[in-house]
Amino acid sequence: MRAEIQSLVDATKQSVGLLRRHLDWDVATKRLEELNALAEDPNLWNDGEAAQKVMRERTELEERLSAITRIERGLDDAATLIELGEAEGDQDSVVEGENSIRELHAEAARRQVETLLSGEADQNDTYIEIHSGAGGTESQDWAQMLMRMYARWGERKGYKVEVVEETDGEEAGIKSATLVIKGHNAYGWLKTESGVHRLVRISPFDSNARRHTSFASAWVYPVIDDRIEIDIKESDCRIDTYRSSGAGGQHVNTTDSAVRITHIPTGIVAACQSERSQHKNRATAWNMLRARLYELELKKREEQASAEEATKSDIGWGHQIRSYVLQPYQLVKDLRTGMTSSAPSDVLDGELDPFIEAALAARIYGNADKVVEDVD
Repeated sequence: MRAEIQSLVDATKQSVGLLRRHLDWDVATKRLEELNALAEDPNLWNDGEAAQKVMRERTELEERLSAITRIERGLDDAATLIELGEAEGDQDSVVEGENSIRELHAEAARRQVETLLSGEADQNDTYIEIHSGAGGTESQDWAQMLMRMYARWGERKGYKVEVVEETDGEEAGIKSATLVIKGHNAYGWLKTESGVHRLVRISPFDSNARRHTSFASAWVYPVIDDRIEIDIKESDCRIDTYRSSGAGGQHVNTTDSAVRITHIPTGIVAACQSERSQHKNRATAWNMLRARLYELELKKREEQASAEEATKSDIGWGHQIRSYVLQPYQLVKDLRTGMTSSAPSDVLDGELDPFIEAALAARIYGNADKVVEDVD
């Protein structure tokens, strides 16, 4: 086996060992047996909410245990395939085995990063708000591209993606939108994506085909559940109703069913227009407001900029976390970690994991203050 591949095998085995210790293999295996027994109890579904929690824990634990087992077996199978291929002079088998080891190494490394997601709300679903910056149609089109990027990322992960609120731009794109992304560790994965994103391209809206720079911001905060208590005084809030925006047609909502709640002490605003029912939109907006206030408290604990400050910050130079350059060359560069990609079309189609993993590792290990030169 070539030295490069042997190094990947050793690194993968080390990652698997760390994953086993983090999971506490014997305890986790015993817990799965308990959950399997509970799942077979016909009385479990007498309490639907409790049953869903049991089934969710069972599914997550089973997936993590089976993934470790699958990586270990995959390494053994790939090593055997390479050994047989080398003995028989079968280069195709050697290449197949080496490719398998590379894929297993990448998965083990990703799962090792995932073990860093141990925050109070990391396992929760997440909201992500997109806002266009100054620049009219250019920035509004970029905001819609950013919204699509995160939706595609969620779909690639197997998460459920829903649009909670969307305000169309005057000519193209969006002024703002809120997505809710539902899935295990959705907030943990996306929490480092908050910030301003910068796009450089030849504008499709400029008849002179000049290069334009556009900005849009993303703000990520967790969907909070019953484990986390957030008290909000209704007297501190202003509630407005308005007509939902949309493309029109037979499904256009002609009643004032959309709801906007403003938390006066902080200036935080939560809006929902995804349902025809004002009652449902109101409930969702309250949940979003609770989530935003919780995120504000998290930021205070972490001694970082508060959610209010981030919301009020300029969407422009000096606040960006990532640059996406489409012309004159192809490059995406994260300004916090130095991570780059020469395939911006793939990134804009949801290939965000390398950037997210690098940002998570930097945040956990304290390297997030690294200064990286900007992209022209």
